Amino acid sequence: MASPALLDKYAQAAKDAGLTRELFSVYLGASIVLQPKQLQFAAACAMCDHSGGPVEIGFGGARGGGKSHAGLAVLAADCLRFDGLTCLLLRKVGKANRENFNELRLKVLRGVHTVWKQQEGILLFDNGSKIILGHFQNENDIDAYLGLEYDVILVEEATTLTSPKYRAIRTCNRSSKPGWRPRMYSTTNPGGVGHTWYKLRFIAPYKSGKQTSTRFIASTVEDNACVNTEYRDNLGSLTGWQKRAWLHGDWDIAAGQFFTSWKASVHVLPASKMPKFIRGIHRPWASLDYGYTHYTTAYPFLKEDGDLFILDEHAERRWLPVRHAPAIHTMLERQGMTVADLATFTAGHDVFAQKGDERAKTIADQYKELDIFLKAAKIDRITGASELLQRLGEPDGDPLNPDSGYIRPTIYISERCVRLIECIPALEHDPHRPEDVLKVDTDDDGLGGDDSYDGARYGWMEAALGDGWALMEKLYGQEEVHDSERFDREQSDHDNSWGHRYPLEPDYTIATDGLTTGW
Repeated sequence: MASPALLDKYAQAAKDAGLTRELFSVYLGASIVLQPKQLQFAAACAMCDHSGGPVEIGFGGARGGGKSHAGLAVLAADCLRFDGLTCLLLRKVGKANRENFNELRLKVLRGVHTVWKQQEGILLFDNGSKIILGHFQNENDIDAYLGLEYDVILVEEATTLTSPKYRAIRTCNRSSKPGWRPRMYSTTNPGGVGHTWYKLRFIAPYKSGKQTSTRFIASTVEDNACVNTEYRDNLGSLTGWQKRAWLHGDWDIAAGQFFTSWKASVHVLPASKMPKFIRGIHRPWASLDYGYTHYTTAYPFLKEDGDLFILDEHAERRWLPVRHAPAIHTMLERQGMTVADLATFTAGHDVFAQKGDERAKTIADQYKELDIFLKAAKIDRITGASELLQRLGEPDGDPLNPDSGYIRPTIYISERCVRLIECIPALEHDPHRPEDVLKVDTDDDGLGGDDSYDGARYGWMEAALGDGWALMEKLYGQEEVHDSERFDREQSDHDNSWGHRYPLEPDYTIATDGLTTGW
């Protein structure tokens, strides 16, 4: 039995984390010991008890943060304080790894009497509650658990799932037990196929302080005193995107990330910090990537003192050109410019392809009738990816130390470009062409995809090509170049190119009246 002084310290940590005395007595009575960040996670999960409280709680962000320990502890606490719960714990492991779960159970729930039925993968509690251990190697394995009712679901490694599959699992999170609110818990690290949707669903509200139905508790190896020194040193020895993701829990990266030098705090600027278009001084241009089921994206660009600025973003899907065009004109007006001010408006070659019979208008023809004149973009993917890598620089170095590897960035993106800012750090290497970016489609919910990258890529490639125009301007004057590019634009169509208190189980509560810590 721990000393009174030690129990007082544990109680104070629990109180500081937001646990009630009643809930703390459940953990203490079951001899479940949690660290401060894990206590915060437990407190956040208990918020689901209250009407109007959250229903989805996330935990983690880096490796070695104690996610599996905390997840099982919270599920067990729910089972101990409410009779007859059915909980599903989904883990991305094989059937042979149930022995590993049993080791975790014996470690976390050492003070709780349970019956582990390894063959069935079910952990039984004395009050009728149970935890079903679900496993999956791939998404299709999860279908075996759909259609059933689970009062609580915990998904480990949530970012290994796509948004539609997570949503499918949520349909099973329901309860017919009076007084119990269904809730979902998840633990994960940055990266994986679900990186984008998880970041949007949990991380963005957490960072902006606008959490409603969700809560996220960030934890790293620095929050876990039980990690051995060797493992900690191993994480510390990582470099690049692996160090940022696995040590620091940086959500601005993704495993296999292509643009490892991307740093939102450097490359993304407030709209008020972007250069203002001055007619007669600047020669802006724009780029567009066409889609219908996928997004149509458009971006206006400026170049100033050798730096490239992406000023704004238009991104919508399931629209026709007749809706896109006015929105694009409005976007340009927001930047103080019109289509006539653009040196060129580049687009992917598919807009110039014929649709239907020979008399059908191309997408470029439709935009032309709406006063948007498109020109075939340079679409080489490898060259486009290389151009962005060069412009992102190496901002983590010290500008005053030539040996730090610092390279000054020459591209900056307005905060208005929401989809592009989410897209760039999520892009991964193509395993078949490592020098290229892996092509990713938008899912059925409109999440993910690389349409914004493609749309902007055409624009920064135009900047690369524009160096030749700069020489012509120096030799012959801006007006002549502008007119020449206007002619090029006119001819573009010819180019193909988130209380209620529950009865406590007497066997798993402990008197806390003697503690000096008071709630």
